[in-house]
Amino acid sequence: MTPSVQRRKAPLLRRLAGTVFYNLPHSMRRRIVRIVTPTYTLGSVVLVTDEAREHLLMLRQPPGRRWSLPAGLLNRREQPVEGAKRELAEETGIEADLAELIPADPCAVVHTHGRWVDNVFRLVRDPDSTQITVDGHEVWDAAWHPVADLPEMTRATAKLLSHYGLGPLAEPPSADA
Repeated sequence: MTPSVQRRKAPLLRRLAGTVFYNLPHSMRRRIVRIVTPTYTLGSVVLVTDEAREHLLMLRQPPGRRWSLPAGLLNRREQPVEGAKRELAEETGIEADLAELIPADPCAVVHTHGRWVDNVFRLVRDPDSTQITVDGHEVWDAAWHPVADLPEMTRATAKLLSHYGLGPLAEPPSADA
């Protein structure tokens, strides 16, 4: 037996707005929803470290002089891991198999003020044997940095790295650990 459903009357303004909205053509309703609904841009980031996670590959890109990570926006209908692989190759010349790109924990970081979401992957490479190639236009420089002494980085990079216990914004380890 189905319990009865009680209905309460919505406020007059809300009822009126709903009536007007639902009498609009579907295309206009969809446009209104898209205007008032927050949208996010999707990107992929790769944390390239050595096996011991003691060194991190970082990039210097225009327009500033601060360091960042291999990253970029996803193309339409591109899977995050495919975007990570593509951006890594474009920016550093490092080729990686999709299976080598392991989702980080957390695997996504939401930047609410910038309204974008970074899908984050880890990749292990040996700094001594990994050939890095930069184009000098999109990326000025690339270098391995000790995680205990990371260089001055962009604010967005510092915020992202803090989720992984790295960088200037990372919380210090608790005394209980």
